[in-house]
This record gives sequence, structure tokens and C-alpha cells, in this order.
Amino acid sequence: MGLVASDDSAPLAGIEQHSIDWVPLSERHGKPSNVGAIWFVGSLNLTGLATGVVTLSMGASLVWTVMATVLGSLFGTFFMAFHSAQGPQLGLPQLVQSRPQFGYLGAALTVWVFALVNYVAFNTSDALLSGQAMNTLTGIPNGIGYLLAAAVATVIALFGYEWIHRLNRWLTWPFVVITAVITVAALFGGGLPDGVWEAGPFKLAPFMLVFVFVAGFQLGWAPYVSDYSRYLRPDVPVRSTFWWTYLPSAISGIWVFVLGAVVSAGAPKGTDPVTALKLSADRLFGGFGTVAVVVLLVGLLSIMAINQYGGSLTMISIMDSFRSVKPTRTIRVATIGVMLAAVGTISTLVGIDQFNWFFSNVVVALTYLFIPWTAINLVDYFFVRRGQYVVKEIFNPDGIYGRWGWRGNLAYGIGLACMVPFMVITGLFVGPVAKLLSGVDYSIFVGLPVAGGLYWLFARSLDLATERQMVREEGLLEPVH
Repeated sequence: MGLVASDDSAPLAGIEQHSIDWVPLSERHGKPSNVGAIWFVGSLNLTGLATGVVTLSMGASLVWTVMATVLGSLFGTFFMAFHSAQGPQLGLPQLVQSRPQFGYLGAALTVWVFALVNYVAFNTSDALLSGQAMNTLTGIPNGIGYLLAAAVATVIALFGYEWIHRLNRWLTWPFVVITAVITVAALFGGGLPDGVWEAGPFKLAPFMLVFVFVAGFQLGWAPYVSDYSRYLRPDVPVRSTFWWTYLPSAISGIWVFVLGAVVSAGAPKGTDPVTALKLSADRLFGGFGTVAVVVLLVGLLSIMAINQYGGSLTMISIMDSFRSVKPTRTIRVATIGVMLAAVGTISTLVGIDQFNWFFSNVVVALTYLFIPWTAINLVDYFFVRRGQYVVKEIFNPDGIYGRWGWRGNLAYGIGLACMVPFMVITGLFVGPVAKLLSGVDYSIFVGLPVAGGLYWLFARSLDLATERQMVREEGLLEPVH
């Protein structure tokens, strides 16, 4: 496919023209602080709160749950933020940049399929929560509530990058104020049971379940985090993009995850996240529960839009790997429509009563799938190629990156295989090594070094001198700084 956007007609009032193509330097704009609003508001919603609700169901006390949440969020966000730093340099969506490691077809059949599952799974969780929120607020059936919420998210996703950024900037400070009041209600509203802040005995297995779950939630942004920094100028330093992603995402994530756990501690066992939030907020004063649900639902609409936008880019990327696709508005509308249908069907089958089970297992399973990828992608970018790629060759099926990148695929397969014995998916699978370790999940600490280390070893046979000469001749990218 070409590197310049092609569209059905002249630009339509603010609708983004690019999809998976390279963003020309003439269209680069903004500053690193712009991404801060995206990743701060990104967690302040019903899904972020539900993440905290789920953590408290994993068997640790509230105190140990909070400790594991803080550490898991700081850990997972670290890798996610380094992916964000790739955006300004490359000017490409995150997953397209996987082609140099996995190959033109290899990336489509491995990483991108997993990424599409990621988008569908997270948006299914969003659909369940948005439907329940609409039902709580208006009494309409959950399915209709989801469709109404998804319609708003679809419009935002269609307008794309600029409007997603703009919406999150508008929401930042109102959300800080309302979430702060919700926090006061949860902590001091009188609903917490006696002794809830007693740490109790430390149990490593549930502690690690929470750690991996929260780290995985934050790492779940990695396949599309640089999609929202790719319009920045390439001379933006890596450290600026990193910190403007890491701090807002880690701070807001820890805040809302801990808030969700506290809200859950004050609700009857098995209460869904939306109802638990309303009960907690109403203890501060009557009617505030409705306000809290409305505000976090609005935040959820923003994330639904991001997931629909990212899912659309991923589907276009997969199709483009088999047949050249022009980045038109028509195909964006069609792929967003496919996302809507898939998510609506799956959320209907799952149902809100199964939310905790579905969400917790999906996040952990996706964490396992993306751990080897994140190691390979970051090692390639920062240590092997050092940000130097031939952009035109990324879109050339017969180019220097090949159709099948054996180095990336082999490192990924071995890394994932080495993780399996250490995996713990509650109620579904416990690896043999994890069983010997009393159910403690160490897989995340196995997959990262194995996959990253093997890829670095395999990459030593690359002809980097020739590739860098091609990069200089193309003249589109500058050395990472």
C-alpha cells in the first residue's frame, strides 16, 4: 500500500484521513503533554473501576490487594510507556511496526490476530458495563443500552485521532474532581466493614494473581499506545513521550484500581461493578451514585471509542497484509461496524452476571500473549535497530523485512512455550511448575527475558549496515535520542 493517505473524497470536517499509513512530517503537530490526557483519563472509567473490583475477588485482603495493585501497575505501565515513545519517531500505528520483527504476513497471522482479540475482549467488557450502567440509570435493557453507548463511541472513533485527544483533554479536570469525591465517599461514607484495613497473613499466590492481572491490564494498552503519539514531531525526545505516558497512566490506574477494590469491599459479595459504585457513592449523599455512574460511563465511552478505533486499524492491517488496502473512510466505517457486531454478540452471550469471570481470565490470558511480543518489539526498537527502519519497506511484502520474520516468530514461540508451565488462569489452567510453587504465577518474569534475549541473539545475524544505509537514503527517520 502507499505511504500517503488516499480517501473517497475531499476531507470531511475533522474526520481523520490516515489509518495504518505513515503520517507525513507536514502533518505532525502537538507536544508530548498532549498524550498525558489520553492515558490519565484512559483508566478513570467503569472498566478501570471494575478492574479494582475484580482484584478483590482474587483471594488477598484489601491491604495486600492494594500493595499488589500498586506494584503491578508500575511494572506493566513501564513497558507500555516505552511503546508510546516509538510513535513520534516512526509516525506509524504500533502494530504495523511489528512487521520488521515478524514479517509482512507473520505479523498479521500472529501478533495482529492476538491484538484483534484484545480489542474485541476489552470492548466486550466495556459493552457489558455500559449496558449495565444504562440499565441502572434508565431501566432500559442492557443490550439496547450498549447499542446507544456504542453509537456515541462509534462517532468518536470515526473522527479519529484529533477528536479522541480533544475529548480526553476536556474530560481530565472534571474527572479528577468527580473521582476525588467518589473516593471520599468510598473511604469515609461508612460502608466498609470493621477490620477491612487489617493486612492479615501474606499469601503469595493471590498477591501474584493481582500483580499479573493489573500489570496485564496496563500492558493491554501496548499494542496501540503509540497510535496516539504518532502525530508528534520526530524530534520529540524518547524520555518526554515516556514520562508523559508513564506517570499519567500509572497514577490514574493505581487510583481507580484501588478505588474499585475499596468500593467492592463495601458492597455485598458478588455485586457487579456498576451497582457497587452506585451503592458506595450514594452513602455520601442521595443521588450522588447516579452522578458517579454517569461520569464514569462518559469516560467509558471514550475508551470504547479508542478500542473501536484500534480494532479498526488492526483489521485494516490484517487485510492489507494479504491484499493492498487504501486507507479510506469507507473501510474505516466498515471495520468499525464489524467491531460493533462482534462485541454486541459476544457481550450478549457472556452477560453481566459473568463479568468478573470473563474479565479476569481474558486480561490474564491476553497478558500471556503480549508479554513475548512486547519484549521482542522493544528489544528490536531500542537495542537492535535503534529506531532505524525503512518505512517504505514496512509496506512492501517483498521487501527487506520479508513475509515471515523467523527471528521474531521463533523467539515469540519459545518465549510463550517457556511461560506455559508457570501460568495460572483461575479455574481453567494451572501450569505444572505453578502447581509445584503453590499456585504462584511467575510467567511474566519468564516470558520477558526469554523472548527478548532470544530475539537479541537471533538479530545478531541481521545486515544492519545495509538497512541503515537504506534508512539514510530514504531520509524519513532520525536516530533515536
